[in-house]
Parts: sequence; C-alpha cells; structure tokens
Amino acid sequence: LKQPPGASFPTRKQPTTMSYDYKTVAAELKGRSFLTLLDFTPDQIRFMLDLSAKLKTRKQQARELGVQGNLFTGKNVVLIFDKGSTRTRCSFEVAVQDEGGGVTFLSGSHMGKKESVEDTAKVLGQLYDGIEFRGYAQADVEALAKFSGVPVWNGLTDEFHPTQALADFLTARECLKKPYNEMKVVYIGDAANNVAYSLMICVVKLGGKFVALGPKERSPDPALVAKMEALGKETGGTVEVYDITERKTALAGADVLYTDVWVSMGEEDLFAERIALLKDYQVDMSMIADTNNPDCIFLHCLPAFHDTETAVGKEVKEKFGLDAMECSDELFRSKHCAAFQQAGNRLHTIKAVMVCTIGHLLKRAPNSLDDLDIKE
Repeated sequence: LKQPPGASFPTRKQPTTMSYDYKTVAAELKGRSFLTLLDFTPDQIRFMLDLSAKLKTRKQQARELGVQGNLFTGKNVVLIFDKGSTRTRCSFEVAVQDEGGGVTFLSGSHMGKKESVEDTAKVLGQLYDGIEFRGYAQADVEALAKFSGVPVWNGLTDEFHPTQALADFLTARECLKKPYNEMKVVYIGDAANNVAYSLMICVVKLGGKFVALGPKERSPDPALVAKMEALGKETGGTVEVYDITERKTALAGADVLYTDVWVSMGEEDLFAERIALLKDYQVDMSMIADTNNPDCIFLHCLPAFHDTETAVGKEVKEKFGLDAMECSDELFRSKHCAAFQQAGNRLHTIKAVMVCTIGHLLKRAPNSLDDLDIKE
C-alpha cells in the first residue's frame, strides 16, 4: 500500500523468522474462534502477524498476475454488524473475496430481538463456515461462538477490538527497526476502552512496554492491568499508567504514540464531559518531540477528528471552540502518521485470522509460509 502525502516514511520489509513450529501452531489455530487476544499464546499471535505479512505479499502478487487466491474456495462467511463500520466491514468482505470465498453482510438482524443469540447462532452455523460479529456486548460474540459450531471472529465489542491490535502491530513491524519486545507503545487519552485494552494485551503478550497516559477517571481496568502485569513476568512485557503530570516520563523513548476518539458511537451525549477531561491529552507534535525519538510513529484506528471537515468536527468547533480533538491536524498530516498504512493493514490481518481458522492453510502450505507465494 502506498502512503498518502505527509506520511511517506520508509517501510522496512521483514523476513519471516519463526521461533515456533509452523505446523504445530497452524494446527492449534484451525477451527478456533477469535474473541479476544487473551485466548492466544505469544507464538500464536506471532504466527498470525507473520501470516499477515505473507498474505500482504500474496495480495500484491495476485494483483500483478491478475489471479484470484484460493484459500477460501468453497467457504462462506456471514458478517453481523450491529454497530456501523468502514474499515472492519470492507476488510472482511475484501479478504473473503480475495481468496475465492462467499460473503453475506447482515445488518439489522433479528438477533436478540425476535430471535435469541443462541438460536441465531445455531441457524447461522448450519449455513456458514465462519461468523463475524461487530456490536456491543462481549457476551454476544461469546454466545455465537458457543452455540454456532463454527469459528466466530470479534470485529469489535465494548470490551475488546482484537483485529485492530493485530493491524497495529503489523504496522509497527513494518515501520520500526526493532523486534516486538523492544517496542514502547504509549496509548494517550481515554485508556479505558476496547482499543486500548486489546493493544495492551498484544504489547504484553509480545514482551513490549505498554504505557497508558490519561486522566485517572479513564485509566485502564485495574483487574486487566493486574492480569497483564502477572503475564509480563513470563513474557517480559510491562504496563505503566501515568497522568498528564508525568507526561515526559510517559513519552520518553516511545516508538509508537496511539490515540482514539474521545467519544465512541452511542456516547454522543458525553462530548462536553470528555472534552473537559481529555483536552490536555491531545496528541500533537510537542508529544512527538517529548519522545526524543525521530523515528516515532503515530497510530490511530480511525476515524479521527483532526480538523473541522466533518459534521461532528464543525459542531465541536461551534460548541467548544476546538479545531481538533484527540490529535492535531499538523501531526495527522506529518511524516510520523502511519494511520492510513495501519488502516490498509486491517485487510491483511483480518484475512490472516480467517485463513488460520477456516482457510485451506495446511493444504496449501504444508511446510512454510513461503509456500503461500503465488507464482505464474
């Protein structure tokens, strides 16, 4: 993927260096649901990231040769979206179609209204090889996995956003010249949300350093932090939590600065409260300077309120006098911003999750990820 103007930093192409047994991990993931990264070992996450990188190359090869992949031949997938999306929906649909599968988009279903989640799961499990769910309750995606009998993938719930975290790390892998366990990732702003939680889990599982920089009122769940601190004793990963009074300590040496919107879908009545709470945590070029790292990248899961070119942006400007919210326009358009590369990587990481769980992976690549190359 080409970077847009203002974000044209070099991308480092990394060779696959497996510290795990390919066949063993591939077999472990076959038929699994993908509900939260808490369910996966560090090697399984590394495998999914390695596979993502290989599938990204495979996509480029297929384009050049004008051929279609076959890892989902004969497979059908249904996408349930109780919550709207651009990147997640498009990535799932294109991923399935790229590899020869069929996809149904289901919006406004009867699930939980006229039909229970359990009954819906049992119906869809008869019709499809895999189910994606994007909605609110984590219990819903877990029920789909329990009762459907097929792999279920979490496209976002109130608790977790695991496919996003994989795209975040694939982007960091491409942009930074260091292994996962040497990366310092600083999440800034509202650190008590699904994106921050999945990112924290991924960082610690891969042995890196996760830092939350935000107001105490929006600090990460203490129970999850404690769980990650305990896990870090095995992986080498760490978690630190700071507020704005310790900004320089939090930012020093960071490789990645990450933020998300201050108000999520369904929380529109909280704008005044969140702006008052988070206005000191806008990520801007001064924060990049405080990292003392010229190679630091900025990530954002998008959409971003970095200007007034949206209806919401205009309304915030009128009511609160802000030209931007969670990140400055200057930073968003700078060479440090990798948000569009990150968005493009949603496709490859989502495809990897599905290939691992329902794809013809072991048949097509019996010995190595290198066997996934498309040749004339």
